[in-house]
Amino acid sequence: MTNSRVAFSMIELIFVIVVIGILAGIAIPKLASSRDDAKIIKARTTLAAVRGAIGAEKQKRILKGDFTAITDLGSTGSYAFSTFNKDNDGAGTANDVLQYPQKSCDTGAKGCWKRDSSISYTFVLPGSMGSATFELKDNKLSCKSGSCSKLE
Repeated sequence: MTNSRVAFSMIELIFVIVVIGILAGIAIPKLASSRDDAKIIKARTTLAAVRGAIGAEKQKRILKGDFTAITDLGSTGSYAFSTFNKDNDGAGTANDVLQYPQKSCDTGAKGCWKRDSSISYTFVLPGSMGSATFELKDNKLSCKSGSCSKLE
């Protein structure tokens, strides 16, 4: 009986390592940008949902004969969009803006919403892309300043 061992040569191993390195060099930047794109898409979806909720709340109020303007989209808590201001009778609880409110940004965080005031809301874009500020005015959430084109 002869003992024969079959193994990879050093050149084959080096070739495999080089190919893996090239693939990693191509894939890692693509995956990093995909993550930022996903955060921007989530922000677009949230913005559309909030705008839709504002329209629905406005219609509910009109059907009740209440023409109170929507002047606030949340409390000063840890959420950017939680509840609408109460209507003119002030009774009961305020309606939710979103079923699952967006958590506000921590200091220095990126890729999230923050509440600046009762009428001003900012999305801090991921990376070094800046931010987009939206203002609640005349029952509409409209772009006030910044990189709004990335979200609209």
